[in-house]
Amino acid sequence: MTDHRSDSSHSSHSSTGSDGLYEAIGGLDALRRLSEAFYRGVLADPLLAPVFADFTPTHIEHVAVWLAEIFGGPDRFTTDLGGHQSLLRAHLGLAITEEQRIRWMELMAEAVHKELPEGELLRRRVLEYFDWGTRIAKDVSASPAGTDLGDPGPTPRWGWEGLK
Repeated sequence: MTDHRSDSSHSSHSSTGSDGLYEAIGGLDALRRLSEAFYRGVLADPLLAPVFADFTPTHIEHVAVWLAEIFGGPDRFTTDLGGHQSLLRAHLGLAITEEQRIRWMELMAEAVHKELPEGELLRRRVLEYFDWGTRIAKDVSASPAGTDLGDPGPTPRWGWEGLK
């Protein structure tokens, strides 16, 4: 059962509180559940399934590890999976359309509401990250595979106030 530690007032997780989004979300296990629920929907969706033609089950774990790092958890995506550069390179050549990006957001919003703890601010901040990130993924996806992206900098971090 999902731990519903916070309510819409977020009295225990104020924007300046000591707990980060990673802890409020429920850590890596919650992000795995979120990823699993989301990709079940994506792979069954006629608009999005073609984008994930090369999908493997390890993708779910990689996404969960990425999100953990983004939301303030361990930096395993950077240390073990190639970091920000690797994530961006994975989107090259996908030619994601705005229609696909919007559908992606709809399915992620459903997964967030199903799998993450209740709390209007928590869910809003998580979905704001996904909106921001999908816009970048769409932009990067317009470039052909193998494009030199330069140095995108470190993996971004997202907290109660948005991008850190």
